[in-house]
Amino acid sequence: MKEYRYTLFTNKIEKNIKKGILKAGDKLPSIRKTKLEYSLSTSSVQAGYDYLVSKGLVTSIPKSGYIVNESIQTLQAITQKKNTLIIDTQFRENILLTSQKQGYSEFTTLNAATPSDLFIPQKLVLQTMQQVIKDKSATLLRYYPSNGSLELKEQIIKRAAQYEISIEPEELIITDGALQALYIALASITSPNDIIAIESPCIFSILQVIASLKLKVIEIPMLLKDGFDIDYLKKVCAKNSIKAIVVTPNFHNPTGNLLSDHQKKAIYSIAQLHHIPIVENDIYGDLYFGVKRPSTIRSFDSEGLVLTYSSFSKTIAPGLRLGWLATGQFLQQAEQVKFALGRSVSPFNQEVITSLLDNPNFDKHLKTFRKQLKHQAYQLTTTLTSSFSKEFKLTSPQGGYSLWGQLPSTMNSTHFFSICQKEGISFTPGTTFSFTNSYESYFRATFSQQLNTGTLQALNKIGTLIR
Repeated sequence: MKEYRYTLFTNKIEKNIKKGILKAGDKLPSIRKTKLEYSLSTSSVQAGYDYLVSKGLVTSIPKSGYIVNESIQTLQAITQKKNTLIIDTQFRENILLTSQKQGYSEFTTLNAATPSDLFIPQKLVLQTMQQVIKDKSATLLRYYPSNGSLELKEQIIKRAAQYEISIEPEELIITDGALQALYIALASITSPNDIIAIESPCIFSILQVIASLKLKVIEIPMLLKDGFDIDYLKKVCAKNSIKAIVVTPNFHNPTGNLLSDHQKKAIYSIAQLHHIPIVENDIYGDLYFGVKRPSTIRSFDSEGLVLTYSSFSKTIAPGLRLGWLATGQFLQQAEQVKFALGRSVSPFNQEVITSLLDNPNFDKHLKTFRKQLKHQAYQLTTTLTSSFSKEFKLTSPQGGYSLWGQLPSTMNSTHFFSICQKEGISFTPGTTFSFTNSYESYFRATFSQQLNTGTLQALNKIGTLIR
């Protein structure tokens, strides 16, 4: 397990709390003092304190700093009675780097791929929830069909048909979000130690699913301008026993790239030639900035090789944990995996999504949301382009939530992220998007949270400081 530099001070604090030297309510050294004492960067000290907070040892007091958890004596007594928990600090840190912090924060969230509360159709969702409870009452307390509500499936199939995806009701499985759909898809077509091809960079949550299934990967570069490196995929599939190809063709996270129909067909042709299933992530497909929704690889599938999945967390609200998986020819394996993970997805969430999809106001929301995201993307891209030096390279997203930046070869990434932290800007470091160290000089910026004048001014200042 990777040893983080912040353990220089976190180990000491943990030890002193355990010994009783530090007691409940004791104030801990400031980030600035700790940084100077241990010769650490601001980001390392911040990550260290976040780690201590995640363990329940320390509490963050807004604008005041950190203190020993008021309940630490109770926690210590409970801990002594339990087995020792082994915590993967790298996993915890990656979650913090790719998630929005709850509660007060001095940092602007450009690292979380979730919609801002201001962009969520709160009135529409809450009214729908109330109506569902009124109409369905006690029915919501029963098990629903294992593979999902038929009415919900019909709504999903109807919408998919609008962009030339043909889905049979029998092959469609409703899931607890997109990650469960991905897990089911991969678990249905692979076994531990199988080799799969994945896009690189690749979002941390997908990497975590792959790791939990004990799969081996070959990373296919997602090029800044050209997108998925199809020539490299062709070579990899010819020389290796690849069991699956995992790809996000529409508004890839983190680069924001959109593959052309020609590229999608090329990927499918390679898979078809070698009889390799494709697991297609279409979670951002509805968030396009152009006039027409992009196609999917599934649109060109004639053999049932493509398992396409999506969810409603990015288009409605992250708290509505509901997704779907079109299994193609792999239904039998997929529904068995799904049943093992849980008999039924929340009936309440299924009914809420069913009602929303049947409501004309949902499409109005999507149209408005796309305009908001397009404007935010333009603001962020324009500000970064004008503020940072020309040596910075940035993608130009055509939809989705994120853009991908590359630092100049002469710039130290630690120095860059340290300056961003000081100015209250939180990008996601490129290192979280690969099993390798290929992206140390990269960062992801998201534009799904509302940008304000302070954010744009901070970005301008960062540009001045790093020139």
